[in-house]
Amino acid sequence: MKRLLIYLKDYRRECVLGPLFKLFEALFELFVPLVVASIIDEGIAKGDTGHIWGMSLLMVLLGFVGLAFSITAQYFAAKAAVGFSGKLRSRLFAHMQRLSAEEADSLGQSTMITRLTSDINQLQNGVNLALRLFLRSPFIVIGAAVMAFFVDARSAVIFLFTIPVLSVIVFAIMLGGAPLYKKVQGKLDRVLELTRENLTGVRVIRAFRAEEKEEKLFESENNALMKRQVFAGKISALMNPLTVVVVNLSIAYILYAGAVRVDAGLLSQGEVVALINYMSQILTELVKLASLIITVSKAVACGNRVADVLDMKVGMEKSEGERGGDYEIEFDNVELRYKGAGAPSLTNISFKVKRGQSVGIIGVTGSGKSSLVNLIPRFYDVTGGRVLVEGKDVRSYDTGELRKKIGVVPQKAQLFKGTIRSNVAFGNKDASESVIFDAIKCAQAEDVVNVKGGLDAKIAQGGKNLSGGQRQRLTIARALAAQPDILILDDSGSALDYQTDYNLRRAIAERRDMTTVIVSQRASSVALCDFIVVLEDGEIAGMGTHEELLESSPVYEEIYYSQFERSEKA
Repeated sequence: MKRLLIYLKDYRRECVLGPLFKLFEALFELFVPLVVASIIDEGIAKGDTGHIWGMSLLMVLLGFVGLAFSITAQYFAAKAAVGFSGKLRSRLFAHMQRLSAEEADSLGQSTMITRLTSDINQLQNGVNLALRLFLRSPFIVIGAAVMAFFVDARSAVIFLFTIPVLSVIVFAIMLGGAPLYKKVQGKLDRVLELTRENLTGVRVIRAFRAEEKEEKLFESENNALMKRQVFAGKISALMNPLTVVVVNLSIAYILYAGAVRVDAGLLSQGEVVALINYMSQILTELVKLASLIITVSKAVACGNRVADVLDMKVGMEKSEGERGGDYEIEFDNVELRYKGAGAPSLTNISFKVKRGQSVGIIGVTGSGKSSLVNLIPRFYDVTGGRVLVEGKDVRSYDTGELRKKIGVVPQKAQLFKGTIRSNVAFGNKDASESVIFDAIKCAQAEDVVNVKGGLDAKIAQGGKNLSGGQRQRLTIARALAAQPDILILDDSGSALDYQTDYNLRRAIAERRDMTTVIVSQRASSVALCDFIVVLEDGEIAGMGTHEELLESSPVYEEIYYSQFERSEKA
């Protein structure tokens, strides 16, 4: 949590002026009971109307001056808190953007969203309240006790007992509350995760009539969150009644002791009222302090969660690796085991691809095709062997430099809110219109542009106003517009009809200026490749051209003839 305070360094002035003006406000507030005592003792008791009016005007003046100081303090505190949260949110988002795929997987999307929104909002509230009340409330409590001793030392002895008891109550509840609120935020992550899954998969849920099951699951997790919030709230709620009981007992003592001393002529009625007002001020400030401590407890818990993400190592380690041969892509006895997995996803993967060649990766679902191609742009690190691009180990590249060489079209077509132009030029902001049109033509997406009304046609978030095939073709065009040295198509034609898929493959095959890796479950999609790698259970089950594999690989033969009659050819 402490490391997050560096984001307040640009608001040092506000962090000083906010509490300072609050102290000025508190100082004026401490004089109010003395003014009231004077009105009672000098004005009402003696029938001095002029004194009553004079002291009343002084009280109004104290109120207006205090209000001005309070508004000024609030301005500086709000400016510092909002600026702090803005800088922290930007820093956290930038940090998340640089996390590797493995690190992002370990955190989870719902957790990252919660920490970027709810957690930072709690921090903002905590900073705002702390700047306003952290010094003011203790100052009023101590100041009221000191002023009470000036009024009557003997009656004010009760303040010496009341303040330590109240402090113990406040800090005990604060120490017990912080861990509880951290658990509450953890449960909030789970509720957000379920909400996100349901919104994303709403069509699947409805198709399988699983609404009732998902509602019960959500209700269960929501109830668990509610119970934790209620329990944390009950602990925090103990503060107000306990502090009120202690303060009211103290006021009862002051009334008793004051009445005795007034009767003996040792204390005036106005001074008794002043003592009660000072005790009431202590009560009011402790209620505010209780609210501050609850908010700060939440903020500390949330701050620690944000700090945990910022403490995560960004990216992957860069290391010097031995150079390989003169191949564009080379897999050298590669093994991949995902974090926490019981068995490796890839084992003993070795093959080489020359510049300008096209290689197909085929296999049944779960054979490791996507895992294999994710190693080329270094979305994940190998756990054995090495992957080389242009004869250089990918671990020795700067990730930005490596990924500029590679265009990736993922399995799930993902577009961004904007226009066709902005989406196609996403990876190459300097792309000319001719480059964009060339990429669109190669990706067989000309009809999409024509139907939608040109390059400046609007695209909804996630491309929801396009069909699956249209989204896939535009994502392929986006990768081509970046003019990569290596193009990876990860089952990116699954929504295309066979004719469009064939035209796309022919168009890409004509572009010998880049190396192409095509992942597919369709034998027809990889048949035109220079050679094909067949995967089975994370291992190479065959490698060669389409014709060679039909003769030598039972796995490829089974895949091929499950899609075509024996008399047909891809």
